[in-house]
Amino acid sequence: MKKIGFACDHAGYNLKNKLIEYVKTLGYDTEDFGTWSEDSCDYPDYAHPLAESVENGKCFIGFSICGSGNGINMTVNKHQAIRSDLCWTEEISKLARLHNYANICALPARFIDTEEAKKVVDAFLNTEFEGGRHVNRINKIPL
Repeated sequence: MKKIGFACDHAGYNLKNKLIEYVKTLGYDTEDFGTWSEDSCDYPDYAHPLAESVENGKCFIGFSICGSGNGINMTVNKHQAIRSDLCWTEEISKLARLHNYANICALPARFIDTEEAKKVVDAFLNTEFEGGRHVNRINKIPL
């Protein structure tokens, strides 16, 4: 089974742990890049290792979580092979995969409940890239 990576800061710690347990029930292997407590920390310390793991194929998809989802999303998107979208609804998550071929999903822990987060995860895992007109756009993203 393909491996899914997870990273978070202190604000995303509890949601990350719930989502790791959830995807394990779906049969996926996971890798936890931290953080491992609710102590204040800096999300880039965990976001960069997650992004590197997705870039090199160790994890096929990743989920990054911080309070708003913005900071950790900006960080993973610094990596040229990463296309991360901030997703807070199931529909946005589907579009992230369908149109943007996103390979990391950023979640806003302070603005999404666990049940909605599970729907976002399901949509991200179960939506395939549409291709077609979107391929040209995707190819224009890297610098």
